Amino acid sequence: MNIIAPNAGKPLSLRGLSKHYATADGLVIEALKPIDLEIASGEFLVVVGPSGCGKSTLLNILAGLTPSSAGEARVGNILVQGPDIDRGMVFQDYALFPWLDVISNVEFGLERKGVPRRERRTIAMRYLEMVGLTDFAEKRPRELSGGMKQRVAIARTFATEPSIIFMDEPFGALDALTRRYLQHELLRIWQQHRKTVVFITHSVVEAIYLADRIVLMTARPGRIKSMIRIELPHPRDPISDEFRVIERQVYADLDEELAKSFRMEGRAPLPTR
Repeated sequence: MNIIAPNAGKPLSLRGLSKHYATADGLVIEALKPIDLEIASGEFLVVVGPSGCGKSTLLNILAGLTPSSAGEARVGNILVQGPDIDRGMVFQDYALFPWLDVISNVEFGLERKGVPRRERRTIAMRYLEMVGLTDFAEKRPRELSGGMKQRVAIARTFATEPSIIFMDEPFGALDALTRRYLQHELLRIWQQHRKTVVFITHSVVEAIYLADRIVLMTARPGRIKSMIRIELPHPRDPISDEFRVIERQVYADLDEELAKSFRMEGRAPLPTR
């Protein structure tokens, strides 16, 4: 049986990537200013910024779900021009198919890749075992808790062996204990497979706990304000002095942008020229 071989993480390169939207009444909303960024193979990059700063827009462009207005993104030497099964996506709302059971949800991407039924069943069970859900393989999503649904979504994403995984606030809707457990599980899986991960969160503690590097974005229009490399070894202790120093540094940058964001509320977008 030819089980899918592990796919190493690939680098991601952003050059002058920007996004604006034109409204029906002829106004322009600038979501992202030009962004230049290099993401290394196997890096766990976390993006943090105020609400509305364009974090999700950036992720959707990188995943090929939304076109940029200018600039480009490349995975290795390949230009991102649309969705690709080599780039996996984990959403906040799980995005499971309610009419399929758990194992069929995990098999979905494998079926799209043309993997034979018996082989994809073996792969799906391996990844369900990885997230501790083999006993729930025949359950429907409605029978699972929120944390279990997200574990299925993670298993489905990793099962196709993408080189890059995008995660948009994947744990944001979960209770604190489930969130902490899944953070630990995600780190374990990432350390095992070394995919390139781009992860969005509003939680500073989550960002420091997970990241190799944190990208801090400005208030809208979003651009990179600063980058912080996290040198602490895993597992990281959020109450350690070293962790708290980084936390204060991140909050110092974010507080300034949050203040700008609040001041900007209600400001009209610029008219087109």
